[in-house]
Amino acid sequence: MLQSLHIENMAIISSLDVELTEGLLAVTGETGAGKSVMIDSILFLLGGKPSRDLLRHGAAKGMVSAVFTDVSAACLSHLVETGFLADEADGEELLLQRTLDASGKTAARLNGRMIPVAMLRELAKYLVSIHGQNDNQLLMQAAAQQQMLDGVADFGDALTAYRASFAQRAALQKKLAETARDGAEKMRLADILRFQIGEIDGAKLRVGEEEALLARRTKLQYAEKIAKGTAFAYHVLLGSEKASASLILERAAAALSGIAGAVPEAAALADKLSGMRYEVEDIANTARDFSEDIDGDPTEALNEVEARLDLISKLQRKYGKEITDILEFRAEAAEKLRLIDNADEESERLGRELRALESEMRVLAAHCHAARIKAAALLDEKIAAELAFLDMPAVRFQIAVRDTDDLLPDGTDAVEFLISTNKGEAMMPLSRVASGGELARVTLALRSVLNDRDGVGTAVFDEVDTGISGKTARKIGIKLAEIGKRTQVLCVTHSAQVASLATAHYKIAKSEQGGRTVSTVSPLDEEGRVAEVARILGGLAVTDTQRRAAAEMISEGEAYR
Repeated sequence: MLQSLHIENMAIISSLDVELTEGLLAVTGETGAGKSVMIDSILFLLGGKPSRDLLRHGAAKGMVSAVFTDVSAACLSHLVETGFLADEADGEELLLQRTLDASGKTAARLNGRMIPVAMLRELAKYLVSIHGQNDNQLLMQAAAQQQMLDGVADFGDALTAYRASFAQRAALQKKLAETARDGAEKMRLADILRFQIGEIDGAKLRVGEEEALLARRTKLQYAEKIAKGTAFAYHVLLGSEKASASLILERAAAALSGIAGAVPEAAALADKLSGMRYEVEDIANTARDFSEDIDGDPTEALNEVEARLDLISKLQRKYGKEITDILEFRAEAAEKLRLIDNADEESERLGRELRALESEMRVLAAHCHAARIKAAALLDEKIAAELAFLDMPAVRFQIAVRDTDDLLPDGTDAVEFLISTNKGEAMMPLSRVASGGELARVTLALRSVLNDRDGVGTAVFDEVDTGISGKTARKIGIKLAEIGKRTQVLCVTHSAQVASLATAHYKIAKSEQGGRTVSTVSPLDEEGRVAEVARILGGLAVTDTQRRAAAEMISEGEAYR
């Protein structure tokens, strides 16, 4: 649940802090006091795109932060899977924060760590659901209706498997389209591919060749210096017949061996000198080998190396940065050429594979269809009962699931919500017959039915009672209070019938400070609640009669909290 909320420098809110409780929480206030800013700030915190005027005028940076407690197991599991938490026990309390600067740049943090906005939006699905006028419009879209139904249906692994097959089918269809190019285009492409393959094959590239050539080029550039250095080293170490280091070490070892009978320690020294002599000879021979591969004219050899490097560079500009990339390009080109040369055979093979895959998809789609039919029947009954409670007693509600026989992204079904609001009227699509107030009630009925399935700890209802008053508004409040027993409900309302049922009541008010308008939010005590509900009920001035009515409504609401 949302335990605390902090808003800073957002529109007319300079600084706002509020601690929230469980149950149904009513948020009321005069028009323009800042209720919409509060909702917009929560939407921004959850990853929404900020409007241009969300940042307070003149402020360099705005911020919204919230503390969430009693986080669902699904949310914790998601954070462990994404690597944010090492263990679910680390997520007992989550601090979510997002900032907005004057340039429009935003930054989000979770428990102090920066997170991308995509992760923020995915996390938000587990924390808060927001329902407002936009949701009523969303409810009229077929895709949203199917998504709601699919959230209830028990597909097992069928829907996941179908979606994977749908992606595989798209890849097969793409390959088939490539094999079906017209003859002239195929010939042009085949000529290009043959040229590319021939050019790469003609170069006879070897992995690691470029590195070896670069090393050889450096050696050839210093060929003269290498030859002189190795010749001198060989001469002084081994090549001189009279005074080479090897000869001097040999003679010294012999001299010490000659006195070993009188001085036993001399034998060990003689052995050391002999060992040093062998090392010197090995060094001399190795140094001489440094110039062995520089035969003939070094300039001519260097030109050959440069030409080879130029060829490799030319191929790299055309086919890839590394020789491995060039060889990979060659393999892909050869596969494309093979497909063109064997287009008829390949087309037939792909066609067989596609038909087999589509046959499997239809089996999976049939499982999905059956699951949707079952879930629709369950929802029809429950939603109709909820709508009847919400003063739509003659309503008939049905979720129509029609098998289109087309392989669509989520099966073969087209889902549509149908409704008849009056007796004797035919069932019609929800988008064609429902008024704003009826849509609000359908949204609330769906929320009530689906509440236990989404695992979200906080539900925000933004003026869900718009266009509704009297007894119906009271019933909407009762339904919200019922949801509030299982999920924290934050409800922005202009209805006294709803506000009087709240577990806790918060008032947003605006005032002038330092020549600027600012909004504040305050929890109301019992006296404050009576005054606020009476204000909502009243006209220009609040009367004692309205106060008594407000107190009575709040008292009656105890039975539903």
